[in-house]
Amino acid sequence: MAATVTTTATATATIQQPLIRNSRAANHRSPSSLRLKSSFSGTKLTLIKNNSRAGNNHGACNTRMADSAAGSYAAALAEVAVANGTLEATVKDVELLEELFSNETNFNYFTSPIITLEDKRKLLDEITASGKLQSHVCNFLNILVESKRIDLIKDIVKEFELVYNKLTNTELAIVASVVPLEEQHLSQIAKQVQKLTGAKNVRVKTVIDESLVAGFTIRYGNSGSKLIDMSVKKQLEEIAAQLEIGDISLAV
Repeated sequence: MAATVTTTATATATIQQPLIRNSRAANHRSPSSLRLKSSFSGTKLTLIKNNSRAGNNHGACNTRMADSAAGSYAAALAEVAVANGTLEATVKDVELLEELFSNETNFNYFTSPIITLEDKRKLLDEITASGKLQSHVCNFLNILVESKRIDLIKDIVKEFELVYNKLTNTELAIVASVVPLEEQHLSQIAKQVQKLTGAKNVRVKTVIDESLVAGFTIRYGNSGSKLIDMSVKKQLEEIAAQLEIGDISLAV
C-alpha cells in the first residue's frame, strides 16, 4: 500500500494577526450568554488522574503532573474525534489552535487571572460563531477555560499530535528552511522519511529559520530526536571546526 504524504505549512515567522484587538480586561461589554458544556456532545470527558507521590523536587513533580494532565486532555479529545469519525478534521482544528495560541497576545488573554471568565467565554462564543472549529473542539476550549487549564493548551496540542500519529501510524517530519520549499521538494522529503521510518503516513510541517543561511534541516523520530542537517550553517560549522578558527559569520 502506498504511503499517504501530508504537508502542513506553519510559517512561524509570520503568524496571523492577534485575535485580541486590545488589552482591555475589565471594561468589556457584558458578553452574550454562553452555556458552557461540561462534556462533549454525546461523549463524556474522562481524565486520568496522576496518583504519583510528590517528591522533594517539587518543580520536576509539577512538570510531570502538567505533562500528564495535557496528555489526558489530548487523549480525551482524540477519543471524541474517533467516536465521531472526525479525527482528520480534528487534527486540522488542533493545528488552528496551535496557530491561534502561538500568538502571545491571544495566549496571555486567555491565561490572564485579571480577565474575567465571562469575557473569555464571550470571545470563545465569537470563535464558535465563526464556524472555523468543530463544535466539540469549541466545547473542549470551553472546558479548559472553565477548569482554568487553558494554560496547558500548547502542551495539549503537542500531546494530541503524538496521539494522532500513533493512531494513524504517522511520522511527523519538521522541515526548517530559510525560504519556503516547493511542494514537490516537500513530497520528496516526506517519501525519504517514510523509507527511513517505515511509517504508513508522513506529515510534513514547515518552519522558517533564517539562521540556517541556506539549505534545510529535517527533524523526525520520537520528539524530533533524529536530525538530517543539509544547511549551509552546518557546513560552515564543520569547516570552522576543521580549521579551528571558531564560528564563521556571514555578512548579509
